Amino acid sequence: MARRSGVDRSGDRGAVTAEVALAVPALTAVLGLALWAVGAAGLAMDCTDAARAGARAAARGDSEAAVRALIARTGPDGAAVSLERAGDLVTVTVRARAAGPGPVPLPALTVRGSAVAQVER
Repeated sequence: MARRSGVDRSGDRGAVTAEVALAVPALTAVLGLALWAVGAAGLAMDCTDAARAGARAAARGDSEAAVRALIARTGPDGAAVSLERAGDLVTVTVRARAAGPGPVPLPALTVRGSAVAQVER
């Protein structure tokens, strides 16, 4: 067997396989976490959109039950809603839980969105 650089590489057999065997699961985990983070960011935007719709409805003078029903229709499933009135301002906050990524036992993340509107006269 001819040596090209004067280095015997016969002991390196299987090294690439071992490196790939370690790299693929790590890359898969990173991709899964990235997709979960994008999903959580989308859920936060859904909360903000629902809070804006609820704040507009509350500012128009809709009842609290109507505002909550609107948020339940437009917001994420199982979202918690809080409404606060302080003078001329109505603040609506919508919170939802983003479950942990896949089968990994990580705690769920709570995301929220809020909106403030001035009461219309």
